[in-house]
Amino acid sequence: MSRKGWRTSRLYFCCCWSVCPPVLVPLGHSERDTEKGPASQNRCGRVCIEATMHLGIILLSALLLLSPCYAQDPFAWLYSRRSSIQADNTGGECPAECDCPPTFSIAMYCDGRGLTAMPTIPSRMKYLYLQNNAIASISDSALVNGSNLVWLMMHHNQLTSDAISEKAFLKLEKLERFYLQHNNLSRVPSNVPRTLRDLRINHNNIEKVTPSDLEGMDNLTILHLHDNAITDVGASLKSLTSLTLLDISNNKLTKVPEALPGQLHQLYLDSNSIASLPEGFFANLAQLQYLRMASNQLTDKSLPSNIFNVTGLVELDLSFNKLERIPPVSTALQHLYLQANHIKEFTLGSFCPIVDVSNFSKLESLRLEGNAISQQDIPSDWSLCLRFASSVDI
Repeated sequence: MSRKGWRTSRLYFCCCWSVCPPVLVPLGHSERDTEKGPASQNRCGRVCIEATMHLGIILLSALLLLSPCYAQDPFAWLYSRRSSIQADNTGGECPAECDCPPTFSIAMYCDGRGLTAMPTIPSRMKYLYLQNNAIASISDSALVNGSNLVWLMMHHNQLTSDAISEKAFLKLEKLERFYLQHNNLSRVPSNVPRTLRDLRINHNNIEKVTPSDLEGMDNLTILHLHDNAITDVGASLKSLTSLTLLDISNNKLTKVPEALPGQLHQLYLDSNSIASLPEGFFANLAQLQYLRMASNQLTDKSLPSNIFNVTGLVELDLSFNKLERIPPVSTALQHLYLQANHIKEFTLGSFCPIVDVSNFSKLESLRLEGNAISQQDIPSDWSLCLRFASSVDI
């Protein structure tokens, strides 16, 4: 056979080495056919890919049919590993009425179960969720295994002060967060752990807070006392040296609490009956940034001159009071709420004593709705002073 005859009679092969055994596809009998190059190779590649896909489907179907669990769930193997995780019963078993996830064995979820009594608590628990039940009492022994608890959530229950034993919290030596809001408490429970960082006892029936209720809580940073019937807190807040947020709104206060902690960043006193502020109110509150005193009885005469002209304030809410003038504020203030007062004049000097290139207000929000002024009362050059305010709400 001649060299030319050999070339014209040989077969050309296309192989998919990485996926399947070589697939032999005759492409022609002349050298001219081989010059078609790309078209022939693409046709060969499609044949190879289709063959591989068909083979894969056949193999997968065979494996599923042979699987013993195919009759129940062909994909059971995907999650069968989960069932092999064993429950952690260290320190006691999880009570039947609660959930203790094996993947997070230090948390016990008993919320919204209709419970009327405290469940047994394994000693390994750090997070206990008992909210949204009907628990009415806590005995001395109810939390005896709670020495490792860090969070205790008991809001939205039916607890009363007299039904909480004096030694109920004795073992809670690591507790940091305690939620007791929306119960029927008439006073702060005695012997609340002094390790707390966050205490919420709002929406109860508490009328008075005494120094002994909060004494020794050096780590407390958040205290919610709002929506009670508190008339006086005396000097009970003085010892809370780490407190940064105090919400005592919607109570029956007639004056600002005495000796407020100097580290406060947020102070909410709205919806009380406070008629005045003492001279030097901000003297010991250098860190205060947010002050809300809406819905009180404040008047121009009851406020010391320039009392709100302090550089640290970011937000000041004086809405729903009895003010007739816009009080002078710092140029650093960013949000001012004065709606629903008796203000009759827009005084630009309350925001900018001097207006030039480097002296202007940083106020972003200014609300004056519900007063005795209109848009026409705003000076035409207001934007030179209020450069950050996109608009003034009248």
